[in-house]
Amino acid sequence: MESRTGFLISQIKQVQSRIFQRLLQESGVEEFNGPQGRILYVLWQKDEVPIVELSQKTGLAKNTLTAMLGRMEEAGLIERKAAASDKRQSLIVLTKKARNLQGKYDEVSQKMNEIFYKDFSQKDVVIIDQFLDRILLNLEQSERAPRNGKEE
Repeated sequence: MESRTGFLISQIKQVQSRIFQRLLQESGVEEFNGPQGRILYVLWQKDEVPIVELSQKTGLAKNTLTAMLGRMEEAGLIERKAAASDKRQSLIVLTKKARNLQGKYDEVSQKMNEIFYKDFSQKDVVIIDQFLDRILLNLEQSERAPRNGKEE
């Protein structure tokens, strides 16, 4: 069975990214861009996160993330601090400036959800979320599976 799912997900991600960036600009958010918003979103859920964990939660490669964090630090959105348990480990910490931007980000995210689910019933939204949860679970299981060619 041939499926266009991968292609569609890629297209959705690209268009969504452009719209999200436009919505940020229209809302007067100039302090960060869409990909940096993904980083901030993770930090708004849990502050003081190691780079490795941030990479996992954002899906950004460590080298890409490191470059983005440098720009965010210059913009006064994050700081790096040594972990108390291991001084060699660097934790990413939100600044007050970044914490104050969460409300605007939430507004933009709500607008994005309204665009995503326009003309869908609440039941449809629940079903879509369930299917996406299953796809994510399948991908995570495959990622953890031994690399001997066998999938779970």
